[in-house]
Amino acid sequence: MPEPVGTSGTGLAQVWDALLARPRLAALALGLLSATGFQPIGLWPVALAAMALFVALLAQAADPRRAAMLGWLFGWAHFTLGNNWIATAFTYQANMPAVLGWAAVPLLAVYLAVYPALAALGAHALAGRGGRPGLGWAMVLAFAGCWTISELMRAAVFTGYAWNPFAMLLLGPFDRPGLAAIAPWTGTYALSGLAVLVAGCFAVALSLRRYFAAGAAAALLAGGMLLPAGPAGRGTVPFTLVQPDLRQEVLNDLLYQQANFAKLARLSQPRHPGSTRLVLWPESGLSEYLRPGYPQRFYDQMTTLGDPAFARRRIGRVIGPGSLLMSGAVDLKIADGDAVGAYNSVTAIGDDGAIRAGYSKAHLVPYGEYLPLRWMLEPLGVSRLVPGAIDFLPGPGPRTLNLGPYGRAGVQICYEIVFSGEVAARGAQRPDYIFNPSNDGWFGTFGPPQHLAQARMRAIEEGLPVLRSTTTGISAVIDARGVVRQYLSRHVAGRLDGMVPAAAPPTLFAQMGNALSFCWAFLFLIGAVVALRLGRR
Repeated sequence: MPEPVGTSGTGLAQVWDALLARPRLAALALGLLSATGFQPIGLWPVALAAMALFVALLAQAADPRRAAMLGWLFGWAHFTLGNNWIATAFTYQANMPAVLGWAAVPLLAVYLAVYPALAALGAHALAGRGGRPGLGWAMVLAFAGCWTISELMRAAVFTGYAWNPFAMLLLGPFDRPGLAAIAPWTGTYALSGLAVLVAGCFAVALSLRRYFAAGAAAALLAGGMLLPAGPAGRGTVPFTLVQPDLRQEVLNDLLYQQANFAKLARLSQPRHPGSTRLVLWPESGLSEYLRPGYPQRFYDQMTTLGDPAFARRRIGRVIGPGSLLMSGAVDLKIADGDAVGAYNSVTAIGDDGAIRAGYSKAHLVPYGEYLPLRWMLEPLGVSRLVPGAIDFLPGPGPRTLNLGPYGRAGVQICYEIVFSGEVAARGAQRPDYIFNPSNDGWFGTFGPPQHLAQARMRAIEEGLPVLRSTTTGISAVIDARGVVRQYLSRHVAGRLDGMVPAAAPPTLFAQMGNALSFCWAFLFLIGAVVALRLGRR
């Protein structure tokens, strides 16, 4: 088994000795550095180096309890930096002090750090078998497997919070997929485990003073991140994707409702007489209720039009004959003449104003679209960040909408796109593309590029193009390899026109889902057991 890093008085040894002298402070610092690999910072070599040092630090923990503490400290710093955009959301509501946002971020990290702690605990217990494991292949493989399982758990427990899996740092720049190109054969969560494994292998190589091997591997990694993607497969569905740059301050203000619609309409006009296309508007783009059958007072409260049929016909005139609009909207659940819930929906409207199809968001945002434990938290002054007194209700999950000449559309609204393995129907119901309308105006400078990166990862995993229409940016057309073919930057009002990129054949992940990541985690753990037994001979 390799010896601990550095005993020769080199610069590396001095760094290592400093880390060992203050392991808890070192874990915090390394967790912070590991989050710099995410967008918009994108320092993936720094993040991998931080993870490599953390694996080596973890291997020197005296027992699993201390290992879990190091994992928790690492995770707390990691998630605090990576989720800093959440604080910005508190500035767009009036029910709670905005300063609570800066408390919410580290408090959320207190919980999220449990998952790296569990990964560290499991790896140390498996590789150490009651003692200090030391830095070796058993420890590296065990931690890769446990990290994979911890991310699968984080995406599922308490409805899940899958934001920023470690795999995201392997995603290349807009025009190439980077090392995330292997995600169709691993899934995102196992790709996170592979990233941890790569980092751990660097740590082992350095501990063995295999500097040439480590340098060659680093060069290969850098080359893999920059491999060109080639041209996109051209599809047959024409589209117009609109980014209206409707700022959060005016989005839900009735005084701006008609001006907001006029902006959407102006950006959606056909450029050629008689052209037909699929028109895509963002989440929260329409504040009117579009579905019939509600008591009239609801239409009067939410629109100056007061007539959903007129509102739909007006949309039909905007998009032009033969075209179809898909837009974010809000639907209501009515019982005994009153609204008892709402649905965050996408509604497809034809040129005649008829509703052709619809989808309701299934994976809702806690504290954003509904308030957990409302009976307890509401008396304490806690409220939702999204305006409204009633909670949103979940829809049934991934659905494919048959839009006739405009293909088979999967829909994932905003936050839903971050959940690997939960974004598209499988088998015969597999869509041709995914429409991802979003309102990213809440989330400052860090949230939108991270959100876009996760949409790119879903495209790679599933082999499906993703079209993102957002209120303020970043809107994009992403092909089936995760390459951004067109985009609009933040706070730019504009439109994208073209053909929806072609889908790839169903990937292995598209057929197996997250069971594929579980298989990889199992292989990592089996490898750890084998390495442990071989090391004892």
